Amino acid sequence: MSADQDSQDLVKRVTEAAVKAVAARDDVSVSFAPGAHGITQTEDGSQARLPTPARQFGEGDLHVLRGEADAAALRLRYNDAKTYNRQRPMGGNSAELFDIAEQARVEALGSRVLAGVAQNLGDYHEARCKDKGYHLVTEREESQIADAVGMLLREKLTGTPSPDSAQPLMDTWRSWLEDKAGKRINELKNCLHDQEEFGETIRHILEDLDLPAESEGEGEGEQGEEDNQDSSENEDQQDSAEAEQDGEQDESDSEDMDFDGLDPDALEDMEDMADDADDTEEDPSSTMRGQPQHPDFPDGKVETYRAFTMAHDETIIAEELCEPEELTRLRAQLDQQLSHMQGVVSRLANRLQRKLMAQQQRWWEFDLEEGILDAGRLSRVVTDPHHPLSYKVENESNFRDTVVTLLIDNSGSMRGRPISVAAMSADIISRTLERCAVKVEVLGFTTRAWKGGQAREEWVTAGKPANPGRLNDLRHIIYKGADAPWRRARKNLGLMLREGLLKENIDGEALLWAYNRLIGRPEQRRILMVISDGAPVDDATLSVNPGNYLERHLRDVIDYIEKFTPIELTAIGIGHDVTRYYRRAVTINDAEELGGTMMQNLTELFDEESARNKTKRKTH
Repeated sequence: MSADQDSQDLVKRVTEAAVKAVAARDDVSVSFAPGAHGITQTEDGSQARLPTPARQFGEGDLHVLRGEADAAALRLRYNDAKTYNRQRPMGGNSAELFDIAEQARVEALGSRVLAGVAQNLGDYHEARCKDKGYHLVTEREESQIADAVGMLLREKLTGTPSPDSAQPLMDTWRSWLEDKAGKRINELKNCLHDQEEFGETIRHILEDLDLPAESEGEGEGEQGEEDNQDSSENEDQQDSAEAEQDGEQDESDSEDMDFDGLDPDALEDMEDMADDADDTEEDPSSTMRGQPQHPDFPDGKVETYRAFTMAHDETIIAEELCEPEELTRLRAQLDQQLSHMQGVVSRLANRLQRKLMAQQQRWWEFDLEEGILDAGRLSRVVTDPHHPLSYKVENESNFRDTVVTLLIDNSGSMRGRPISVAAMSADIISRTLERCAVKVEVLGFTTRAWKGGQAREEWVTAGKPANPGRLNDLRHIIYKGADAPWRRARKNLGLMLREGLLKENIDGEALLWAYNRLIGRPEQRRILMVISDGAPVDDATLSVNPGNYLERHLRDVIDYIEKFTPIELTAIGIGHDVTRYYRRAVTINDAEELGGTMMQNLTELFDEESARNKTKRKTH
């Protein structure tokens, strides 16, 4: 076994020991997987899932891992899942804010009694805020509100300032939050040890911030935190929390996050390993800090998948890939092709628009006992002032705020008519849905080179180690952001027609990228539509890894999104059977059918939503 592997295993063992010590429970296990975090219930107790530490990493990355381990352990120690699930709001920003507030509570409790925890958590939140770009914030956005409240709560409950990377976020939000809910936020110190009272106060804060606070009921909880646990485990957990609150827990745990009490030789080895890592030029994106923080994969799902290096991957907006003059020319070429496609696709687009507008309709209910006085019934009021049915109320259909992401395969096999039709269809769908107040994001995925790029060159230079993982450089393209109006992004869609753009396709990581962008959106309903014409292919990767390496990763990503997330995933295969990957999918044999099929697919999705709303109205 290599020294790097030994170091990685040592970090895992020490981290696992620390989690068990902080959690103060003997029914806790720890697992490691790329990008994983969260808590799940197992047959033998609870399991904390943490990101796999890289074989080489810096000391700063070690502190971040220890901070994330602390956060999970404190959740196990101080959170009663039954109370949490009963109080948690139904979804959206309310649920996310409630989750973060509860995490701030348990972290505040741990920071007060465990001497090494506060620093670890500070390092973790510093890295997390930087990864989210909060050091670049200049104006308020709705998607930031949960984290802003969480940072303000940590300041109030622990008396320590927010991380440096969060200061621009807090400068933007602080005065607004304190004006709206400052009094209640200050009251939270008084109920820090009472989870139920703390949760009720948070629900009042949600109301102060004009966010819905309806809960789904006892034992229910929308996906978000993966820590739903049965009642027997909750009782053990609550006993442990109450004992600590009474000061009865062993103070000997207080230094465990500095790894006191563990094997001194192991600690010395770990410090040497961190020092050695600092001297390397290891790509920071390949360290565990750079691992994607979502989704929280079931244990072992993607543990065997990795990239040899992520140093040369790029996520780029379309305007940066070619000159403005060329982009204008490509858009003119797309417009010329659109003129021949107005027929069936335009009719379907109009049909979809009518359907969506109908779902957003408003209407009046008359002859009611209370509401607004109905001017048409004034004569009735004059002749019989006590008549009870002289009022009206305006109603609005329950049309959920929606965002649609179109993820388009930009591989070489799409060259020609398929990519042209995909670009035209994306253009028509963007315009149609924008008119209906549905936001649309258009993304593309390919690689920067054929048969391996700089990643493969580094692998060759390293002596061609076995099973290196992905050996090409990703290129993820943002043609249109969800918040960008169509008129500003229309030129970008023409880039798909550019010669030389389309190369290999690594679908699993592209789907993860699109998922990560979509899951953070504030909209209540999120739809992800994938357009592809074949299985994942990258010759450089598949020539030195198992033949199903990319396909297996794609299946794992799809399985996770479909089973464990609120994202509605649908796919269209062009001459390729995607139904063997996706639960909701359709395969077409002719690229000319793509536009109509995309419209039909979206229409069916909104039809299903309409049917669900009608059912809910009947049951109520």
